[in-house]
Amino acid sequence: MLGPIPIRAYAICIIIGILVAIWVSQRRYAARGGDPTVVTDTAIVVVIAGIIGGRLYHVITDHQKYFCDTCNPVDALKITNGGLGIWGAVALGTLAVFLYLRHKGVPFAPYADAVAPAVILAQAIGRLGNWFNQELYGGPTSLPWGLELYQRMNEAGQYAPLTGHSTGQVIDVVHPTFLYELLWNLLVFAFLLWADRRFKLGHGRVFALYVAGYCLGRFFIEHVRVDEATLIFGERVNVVVSAVVFLVALIVFFLLPKGRESKAEVRGETTKV
Repeated sequence: MLGPIPIRAYAICIIIGILVAIWVSQRRYAARGGDPTVVTDTAIVVVIAGIIGGRLYHVITDHQKYFCDTCNPVDALKITNGGLGIWGAVALGTLAVFLYLRHKGVPFAPYADAVAPAVILAQAIGRLGNWFNQELYGGPTSLPWGLELYQRMNEAGQYAPLTGHSTGQVIDVVHPTFLYELLWNLLVFAFLLWADRRFKLGHGRVFALYVAGYCLGRFFIEHVRVDEATLIFGERVNVVVSAVVFLVALIVFFLLPKGRESKAEVRGETTKV
């Protein structure tokens, strides 16, 4: 607690992820020839649009939790209760930045390529927050890295996994799928840095590779999770989204021009996107 304000470990992880992403993005964008202050200027746009987009995706894909006979639609606005979808956050955040940079006359593709590895790194850091919340896990396991779930009760004596206090009693040991995703994200981060340096990627190909890489891992990890999810064709909604977005990102990657923009092009001195 900070006075009357509760401090959530998950929020701290997200904030750290954002700060690290800004720092990495500034260095990468400057190395490409861009103005690092552009990253700072777009950070606010990304965060606001990302939160809105993430919440919209969650509410749309889990609409039954907010729009039913016994539901209160106002709960859809209560973001502090949890519920953000990375797909919506990336989609609306990307659109908002694209429009902002277009207004400023700054090419979007070089910026997107510069920040892509930073975004997946921020996602990895943010996933650590799920450990504190004891959420987004898989089924029971006897593996040595299994996550111990503790009984958490609120002041009324009710089970409250997010806001309650631990009683010290272990109620289950499960697959830490958030950890699997964290490690996968770090691998994608390292792969993007290597591929970008090795093949001199540009024109948005690093960003497309980031999207494809994340979706590939999420597709398999999603099959391990046991939390409630909307089903499409008998599959979890994020499994379907992962598969579709992966294919689209892969196609886009191969359709985009090869090579990397010159530093003049990055600054928008010869072209504008």
